[in-house]
Amino acid sequence: MVREGNYAKLGVTRQQEWTVFTFYGEKEDQCFVVLVNTQTGRKKKVEVPENFCLGSLRSIAISGLQTDHLMYYFEINGQKVMDPCAHAIMGRQVWNDCNRKKKHYEVYGAFAEENFNWGQDRHPEIPREQMIMYKLHVRGFTMDSGTRSAPGTFRALINRIPYLKKLGVTTLELMPVYEFEELEIEQPKELPEYIKWQEEKSDRIKPPKKGPKVMPKLNFWGYEKGNYFAVKASYGSDPAHAAEEFKTLIKKLHENGMECVMEFYFPDDTNHNLIMDALRYWVREYHIDGIHLLGQNLPITAILEDGMLSRTKIFYAYFDEKFCMERRRYKNLYVYKDEYQYPVRAMVNHINPDMRDFVNQQRKQGTFLGFVNYVASNNGFTLADLFMYNDKHNEANGENNTDGNCYNLSSNYGVEGPTRKRSVNEQRRQSMRNSILMLFLAQGVPLIWAGDEMGNSQEGNNNAYCQDNPTGWLNWKNEKAHRRQIEFVRKVIAFRKEHLVLANPAPFQFSDYKSCGCPDLSLHSSNAWVIEPTSGNLCLGMMYSGAYAPNDREEPDVYVAYNYMQNAEELALPKLKKGKGWYLCIDSGNDKDPYPKEAVLQEQRKIILRPQTICVLESREIGKNG
Repeated sequence: MVREGNYAKLGVTRQQEWTVFTFYGEKEDQCFVVLVNTQTGRKKKVEVPENFCLGSLRSIAISGLQTDHLMYYFEINGQKVMDPCAHAIMGRQVWNDCNRKKKHYEVYGAFAEENFNWGQDRHPEIPREQMIMYKLHVRGFTMDSGTRSAPGTFRALINRIPYLKKLGVTTLELMPVYEFEELEIEQPKELPEYIKWQEEKSDRIKPPKKGPKVMPKLNFWGYEKGNYFAVKASYGSDPAHAAEEFKTLIKKLHENGMECVMEFYFPDDTNHNLIMDALRYWVREYHIDGIHLLGQNLPITAILEDGMLSRTKIFYAYFDEKFCMERRRYKNLYVYKDEYQYPVRAMVNHINPDMRDFVNQQRKQGTFLGFVNYVASNNGFTLADLFMYNDKHNEANGENNTDGNCYNLSSNYGVEGPTRKRSVNEQRRQSMRNSILMLFLAQGVPLIWAGDEMGNSQEGNNNAYCQDNPTGWLNWKNEKAHRRQIEFVRKVIAFRKEHLVLANPAPFQFSDYKSCGCPDLSLHSSNAWVIEPTSGNLCLGMMYSGAYAPNDREEPDVYVAYNYMQNAEELALPKLKKGKGWYLCIDSGNDKDPYPKEAVLQEQRKIILRPQTICVLESREIGKNG
């Protein structure tokens, strides 16, 4: 039994005993809903009458459908059309399944489960100043995890939540986990008869000989047009229940006080209405906490004005700040682009560094907009490779090393790739510590690329978009070998969380607007309070007044001393109130123990810094060394 459907939502919806199919189809088109039995393969075509039409939408309701063993697609004027709003996809349950390259292999829409028990699940809504982001690829993060628990899946990622929480991560960013085709499937191209090559014996020009067959690439990352309403089935330990497994992941993150941000890539030709419906769908049905938008022609104004998305964190490269000032009680907007990494890389690798640019990046914050900072991400070198390779090594991608960014500001410290030279490895470790410190001492939201905390390398590949192998996977065997670096990252994150003045959600004004006797942020050189950052002077102190910590917290003052000169340098320390002294908390130049146990400084008016070193001090009452 059929009747006219409901045009309110595209795709498939349930209304008691009715299953409603709504899709784009003009009144003049001949339209069918084709139902396919997954057990027998039998197809049943249900015609959608031309009067079941509103505008350019067709909608039909079918009663009594038992959807457990059904798939579907639409047929419009004799052509198969996949439902772009399908909540599940059948035919891609197996990752990298070569059967999909066969001529008659088909992919269908499917009917998703809708009975997940969310219980009392709530969004953590972690404030900007407390956020620690960690970006990963579900498969790449878990394939080489050394566990038998379904590597490459959401279940394996759930098992890694304790590791991430112990590290200090609050916000997990996932590269695309909606359905996409990872295989490069060539469509047959048949030339018309009139331009086909008809070879003659007298021809001097011969048709080109077919070269060796080139293996198709794998779209490992998923940055292409996708099925934006369906969870990627092959990321589920049980593909038939991938949606439930992903919901379980999000629920577990929330139970641990952590957030989930999803990355979405929309090509320029993506329908704006579909984009809006998709974003609302994931927020409503999957309780995601944030959306990282990738693409140029996106309906940003509509997204910012949407009521359902007003408490969802939105990450994008470009916002109109004037627009963001309006009706923005909950600050949920974050600028996400690579402008932080270049001044920092230039500084740490001594490649035309500019102290003014660096200081501006360390204090970058907006009143209405937050900023995401990272030194390394999936698009470029890993943190370890940033100090092991001068040049990219992307030959394995099959593009003659022409792909990937050539502007990396990297340094190999005298040896291209891994080495046993102790002095080179010590320099590289110190550069990684410096980068980590810079990142977590900066005011914006810090983001770690998966594995950077344990020295993960991609062997110089700075564009591993097609590397579904150990190059693109996180090597968990490094966890023990790099436990000191992991511990360093964990302690630096803990220090940031204990000193929220570093991550103040309000822009620093370099003034004492609270009349506390000290500016919120001040700069220092060999003379206290006297400095104007210049491009050539690479030694500088930045003091954060604890009186300006957010939420009226009482915090100690923090003094960060940067020395990127080639020689030891001296910085003046501001005089503290009676009974208080400067204590050394972190010294990046100490390879064995960057956290000094006896932290009190013998000299309270100055600090001498070794070359290429960052030291972090805090004010404490004399005698309370802890």
